Amino acid sequence: MTNYIADNNRYDQIPYKRCGRSGIKLPMISLGLWHNFGGVDTYENGRKILRHAFDKGITHFDLANNYGPPPGSAEDNFGKIMKTDFKPYRDEMLISTKAGYHMWDGPYGEWGSKKYLVSSLDQSLKRMGLDYVDIFYHHRPDPDTPVEETMSALDLLVRQGKALYVGISNYNTEETEEAVNILNKLGTPCLINQVKYSMFERWSEESLLDAASDLGIGLIAFSPLAQGLLTDKYLNGIPENSRASKSWGFLQENEVAPALVKIKQLNHIAQVRGQSLAQMAIAWLLKSPALTSVLVGASSVEQLNDNLGALEYLLFSKEEIEEIETILKT
Repeated sequence: MTNYIADNNRYDQIPYKRCGRSGIKLPMISLGLWHNFGGVDTYENGRKILRHAFDKGITHFDLANNYGPPPGSAEDNFGKIMKTDFKPYRDEMLISTKAGYHMWDGPYGEWGSKKYLVSSLDQSLKRMGLDYVDIFYHHRPDPDTPVEETMSALDLLVRQGKALYVGISNYNTEETEEAVNILNKLGTPCLINQVKYSMFERWSEESLLDAASDLGIGLIAFSPLAQGLLTDKYLNGIPENSRASKSWGFLQENEVAPALVKIKQLNHIAQVRGQSLAQMAIAWLLKSPALTSVLVGASSVEQLNDNLGALEYLLFSKEEIEEIETILKT
């Protein structure tokens, strides 16, 4: 049995925002388990971060079938922590998972077929020890499977009671509009699109933010700190045990140097604002009315607290926005 008792004041510590035109509200900062919760990581550290997140009012925890490494291990570990710590609080938690990237061998282990999506969610539910997830996402568009098949699989999983809501991830504007329209016709509205969005990754600003508002769906940003680039971690080089120092993951050493000038300039603005660079980068995203929440990762409780500190100062002056835009466009 757990000795964990959640903080009684947890819902006074973070603002919540409605997700599109749905009945669901998300914390403006949510916790992603993409890194730091897999089999290669320290289990008790991940457990400590998850407990602390919930104590701070973070109700939304985001996973995927392939998170780890190894794939599946983040869901395994989350399932253990659900059993030992969070079981009494299941109805207060919004848990999401995804399928779309490679998960197992053979022709049915990735992309967007009904076979893959149904099988994958069944596996995810077993790993996490859950009867259902709150949101099930298709993780990436499939160029070879008709979008009607993929969306009908999401619709089926809701009707089977295995997911309460469905979402899409990494879909551009045109793909989003098509998916949302199909889901509306099926009677299972799309709740949310999860997109890569940061000061360094801004394609969604071209038309997706406006489209999401028009369609009435939420948007949640992943990689808001550009895999750690938008932090003070790399201001003086690549430290040991950072993401860029590891052979796995999406941030590699050769990506750090070209961004260093911008990082230092942005860090100066953040310091003048009284924020860390990470806090300013998160606040900068949250100024968009179309964005429901920002998904942060955390390798420690201290890092999570720093990210949550972004909520203390979300306003930008016209001059600050102009200065930031000048840096980002150079």
